[in-house]
Amino acid sequence: VTLARLRMCPLGWLGVASLCLGTLWAVPAKDRRKAEKPKADLSLYGNLDLDNYDLTLDNYGEMLDLSNYEELYEYGDFVPKIEVGTLAPRPRNPQTLSELDETTAGTPKLQPGTPKLQPGTPKLQPETPKLQPPSGAGPAPPAPIPGQGLPGCQLCLCLGSSVYCDDAGLERIPALPSGTEYLYARFNRIGAIRAADFSGLEKLKRIDLSSNSIRWADADAFRLLPRLQELLLAQNRLTALPELPRSIVRLDARLNRIPSAGLRPEAFLDLKQLQFLHLSDNQLDFIPVPLPQSLRSLHLQNNNIRTMHEDAFCDSQEQGQVRRALEDIRLDGNPINLSLFASAFSCLPRLPTGRFS
Repeated sequence: VTLARLRMCPLGWLGVASLCLGTLWAVPAKDRRKAEKPKADLSLYGNLDLDNYDLTLDNYGEMLDLSNYEELYEYGDFVPKIEVGTLAPRPRNPQTLSELDETTAGTPKLQPGTPKLQPGTPKLQPETPKLQPPSGAGPAPPAPIPGQGLPGCQLCLCLGSSVYCDDAGLERIPALPSGTEYLYARFNRIGAIRAADFSGLEKLKRIDLSSNSIRWADADAFRLLPRLQELLLAQNRLTALPELPRSIVRLDARLNRIPSAGLRPEAFLDLKQLQFLHLSDNQLDFIPVPLPQSLRSLHLQNNNIRTMHEDAFCDSQEQGQVRRALEDIRLDGNPINLSLFASAFSCLPRLPTGRFS
């Protein structure tokens, strides 16, 4: 029995050792690390209490000292930059302009390399250049609009060679830059067109004065414009048409009060480039013949046309004539029976639009 106990003793010690090791590893790892970690010296951290991580509104100021955080940031990048080259709109009154020049004459210009302004410092405006009028002349002319290159464009918007004056409350044609090619002055209160309104504007190609109150136009208001191709006078109060330049391609004078007596005899005969003639909604009594061979579209609807000459569109002396260019003729809304004048449009590729019974 004693020998058996001696043989079993090592096995008993082995069991006891296993039980101890199991108890040791049963302790949570978090507690083991806390037990193994040496406690830090709190004198190195000043007023930071590392044993308490619960921050509240009461102890926030005691836990963290933010007084030295300001030194960590460079605020120079947040200073607003100075805008150079942006000028305020120039006053239209020359007297106000001179007063403004005297006020800003002593303002120093910003040179390259000028240090940035500190926060709260007001921006410096670039010096406004003075306009020196020529000797013996009146007030200085208006300055050109930056980037547009067209001087004198005050009441309108100038973009390239186009001038936009739509719905600007105009009562007459404004002074236009000499390089104007396209003028849009619709929806205004312009009452008349004078010969001097377009004097010297030899580059004009298009004039749109639709929806105004124009009652009359000087005979030479458009005749001296050598490059004018489009003239739009729709929805006005005209009772007569002025003389047109030979370069005209499109004339739109619909919705006016023009009678046949308001057209010059053979008004369109010499217009060899005219393609579109629109005179609808007027007071015409007959078709304004002779018409140029270049004509493609003729709108005469809603007038008072009752009869038609046999040579209105075709030459009665030329047999087999075909006038292919003139494809669009509108005579609807007139008290004329087109079936009674078949020989007048026998050379056309298409019949006019209107009443045939």
